[in-house]
Amino acid sequence: MTAFSIYKFAHVLGVILLLGNITVTAVWKVFADRTRNASIIGFGQRMVTGTDFGLTVPGIVLTIIGGYGAMYEARYDFPGPAWLLWSQISFVAAGVIWLGILIPIQVRQARMARAFEHAGDVPEAYRTLARRWLFWGPVATVPLVAALYFMLDKPG
Repeated sequence: MTAFSIYKFAHVLGVILLLGNITVTAVWKVFADRTRNASIIGFGQRMVTGTDFGLTVPGIVLTIIGGYGAMYEARYDFPGPAWLLWSQISFVAAGVIWLGILIPIQVRQARMARAFEHAGDVPEAYRTLARRWLFWGPVATVPLVAALYFMLDKPG
């Protein structure tokens, strides 16, 4: 197995972990929130944090290391051809939305959920944040899907 193959495998595995986890997490978090049951919502919010650290972060790391490693092995100069540049821009755009909007929402929701999980009542402030998270999550996912498109189709 060549170094390029190893990097490419790491890159693809990272993309699977990243896109797979953010998609599945969104689905079950929405369903947990819709129950309006404080203990289910609290558990769901803990799992968002856990799977982000256990799957999303490793997915991001593998995507970056594998991608730049494969780029190096393929002898592309930085930032590479247009399709590779647009992939990187899309990836960074998604990261900016996650770091600037979604992660702060998740942190606030996690703190709230710890407080209400055993008390019984889910505050309206949590629901407001959940609606924001539900809006910005797909917005942040679109550039990741665009990056996947650029990587597979290599337009331009």
